[in-house]
Amino acid sequence: MGKRKALIAGNWKMYTTVVDGCRLALDVANACSDFDDREVLIAPPFTILSEVAHVLADSKIIVASQNVCWAEKGAFTGEISPVMVKAAGGSAAIVGHSERRQIFGETDELINNRLKGSLAFGLLTILCIGETLSEREGGQTLTVLEDQLRKGLASLTATDMANVVVAYEPVWAIGTGKTASKEQAQEAHAFIREIIGEIFEKSIAEQTRILYGGSVKPSNIDELMAQIDIDGALVGGAALDAESFGRIINYK
Repeated sequence: MGKRKALIAGNWKMYTTVVDGCRLALDVANACSDFDDREVLIAPPFTILSEVAHVLADSKIIVASQNVCWAEKGAFTGEISPVMVKAAGGSAAIVGHSERRQIFGETDELINNRLKGSLAFGLLTILCIGETLSEREGGQTLTVLEDQLRKGLASLTATDMANVVVAYEPVWAIGTGKTASKEQAQEAHAFIREIIGEIFEKSIAEQTRILYGGSVKPSNIDELMAQIDIDGALVGGAALDAESFGRIINYK
């Protein structure tokens, strides 16, 4: 098969309001060349999803929500449904981000429900997994990744996997300035691909894009993307600066 198309995703987290968010989106669009081998995604806050999608309507940039409920509608205060995401102009979603797990206590089972609901409504969905510093230091990295992956992908079909992207984000490297070495990242990505192959089959694993997330910046993107099992990046802080994110998008 041909090489998997790379995906560079920017997660804006709880930053930007309408004016600066729309300006940032346009600056990112201007930084994008007309690539055939990579895609670009940005996930603005829910409050400006519609406005950002509008200003990017003529671009190829994918607009995503930072989380998504499993239900079309209902009594779920504070949630956003897949239908709402699509109505706002989004076509993708992130689920299971470490901040949702660590700060808001989201479980693998809840994240699995979010993933299945997102896929049911046709959204490209990024499933985030990753170990904490204590888990890595305790030699538990692969055990944690396998557990989160198997529970996160529970009840999915091989057909569902066409719209699933997995993001490996070591929690100890998010917003800390610490980055997994290219060897550490490659090892984790290769293991994730192996487990996907066990859950489904090898051909599904070979087609699934696996992103690295955790203090990705212009200075390390090239070496990360040179690894055989790294298919892109989930970028946090550097995605809020159009010049930095532009350099990441235009990795060599």
